[in-house]
Amino acid sequence: MQSLVIDTPTLEDIDSIRSDIIFPVLHGPFGEGGPLQKLLEKSGKLFVGSSSETAATAMDKVQTKEIARKLGIQTPEWCIINRESNETIPIPFVLKPINDGSSVDVQICQTQREADIHIERLLDQRDELLAESFVQGAEVTVGIVSGRALPIIEIIPPTDIGGYDFEAKYIREDTTYILDPNLPENTCSAWALDLYHELQVRSLARVDFILNDQGAWFLELNTMPGFTNHSLLPMAAEHIGMNMYELCTTLVLEASDSRVKP
Repeated sequence: MQSLVIDTPTLEDIDSIRSDIIFPVLHGPFGEGGPLQKLLEKSGKLFVGSSSETAATAMDKVQTKEIARKLGIQTPEWCIINRESNETIPIPFVLKPINDGSSVDVQICQTQREADIHIERLLDQRDELLAESFVQGAEVTVGIVSGRALPIIEIIPPTDIGGYDFEAKYIREDTTYILDPNLPENTCSAWALDLYHELQVRSLARVDFILNDQGAWFLELNTMPGFTNHSLLPMAAEHIGMNMYELCTTLVLEASDSRVKP
């Protein structure tokens, strides 16, 4: 088995990797948003996860929200903010990059002053932002492996931070996770699978929702969830008796079969 630490490899770099199958556990627009997958497709190498087209669509939060709405899946109202447009939605709202993950640059804006400060700062780094209505409720996620929805996980971030942000995901040790919580309804799993199939996701995904007395609210779909000791897909798989070795083996075996369809 070959283990490599990579950043943004070229096609030549990928061609030089001596491996039957590549498991591209990378985050960010390049690693999970289509560019790496496109290089892997050009190289002819088999790899775990979705096609470049599906990865690019899922990384785009606006596209996925539009697809969700067409499927009848509830999602918070939103608008796109850039230098040419001062359109916003009512406070409070959440500012997000349109095509990034891991809660990078996510800001909850409770006042107009906060919104103005964060918009100005983030537009110095990005061309566009997504402003999404802030929905109060339980944060839940649905992992999917091989077209099967795993047990739902409820995420309870530390009370001294605004939500399940980068710090809560990767740094803090006091985020609480409830496996298979007692929920008032289970629309989340059905909707997660609807999106999985509509986007032609392959093998694995994680779909995030907010759940309150108005039902489930779709936030985003991740085609390459994390595989760290904080990560939610392995946690849900472990809950049904599938340890990390078995999870990775299942995904690699699927990728080894070129006949696998999404």
